[in-house]
Amino acid sequence: MKGILVVILILIGFQLSLFSQPDIVKSNTIKRIVFLGNSITYAGEYISFIETYFKLHYPEKQLEFINVGLPSETLSGLSEKNHANGRFPRPDLHERLDRVLENLNPDLVFACYGMNDGIYLPFDEKRFRKFKKGIYRLHKKIVDSGASIIHVTPPIYDREKGEAYANVLDIYSDWLLSLKYTESWEVIDLHWPMKKYLEDKRQDDPVSFLAKDGIHPGREGHWLMAKSILTALEKDVGGQLKKFNPLENNDSKVNDLLKLVEKRQKIVKDAWLNHIGHTRPEMPVGVKIDDAKIQSENIEKQIQELIETENQ
Repeated sequence: MKGILVVILILIGFQLSLFSQPDIVKSNTIKRIVFLGNSITYAGEYISFIETYFKLHYPEKQLEFINVGLPSETLSGLSEKNHANGRFPRPDLHERLDRVLENLNPDLVFACYGMNDGIYLPFDEKRFRKFKKGIYRLHKKIVDSGASIIHVTPPIYDREKGEAYANVLDIYSDWLLSLKYTESWEVIDLHWPMKKYLEDKRQDDPVSFLAKDGIHPGREGHWLMAKSILTALEKDVGGQLKKFNPLENNDSKVNDLLKLVEKRQKIVKDAWLNHIGHTRPEMPVGVKIDDAKIQSENIEKQIQELIETENQ
């Protein structure tokens, strides 16, 4: 009887998660979308791919994608004793989260953490509990602010660089995915698709990789991240998404659009990070936020002109 009850509760959680999923395509209330994460999110190529896709296929939505990922960051609050050769400890998202929400007032937040949260050591239950606590604290803070949140599983740590830490991220990802059923949360998985992709690729090319250092994905890895997120968001993936591949696209207008999006993303993320404030040294200062807004508006005009030309 107990087993049957558990199954029923899981099914109820799954159904609730289906009804609670933020639908960016159909929603009239989701306008500002904020991305939180570590250096992989700060690099931001996957965010630029996502924004470019929506600009091409849903230009009427006028969505705003803001990247405030911060290199080295965790939400577990942990740091190695000699992180960055002793120059600074890892920043903790919770130190700046209130300011992020106050300044940006997002409608939807994507959060991609886990890579740094085990601080590159073998699995430890105490560190895992810190990660869990940080995830729950983040989730509550976002929901209490009135925004929706979608958690994203961390990218893979390459097993060629260390089997033990690769296993840590497998465990963290599985736990995050379980929250879809136990908590009815929205969770998008990019960890296991990336792992499967690399395993398949290495059958033909054993020395291939997605990240030279085992951590930070290159452009191919960022596209895999974007593709997993877009697949989860887009209802008609059999059509438009199959036609959109920025790694293989020979359309000069699409490439020009992506370059404009990437240019604006770079300006805006550094400006917002500096304006909001954080504890991570050695970061680009960027321009003042008012100047960034002006530059962003000018680039947006170029984007709209390009889209209009594309649609003619």
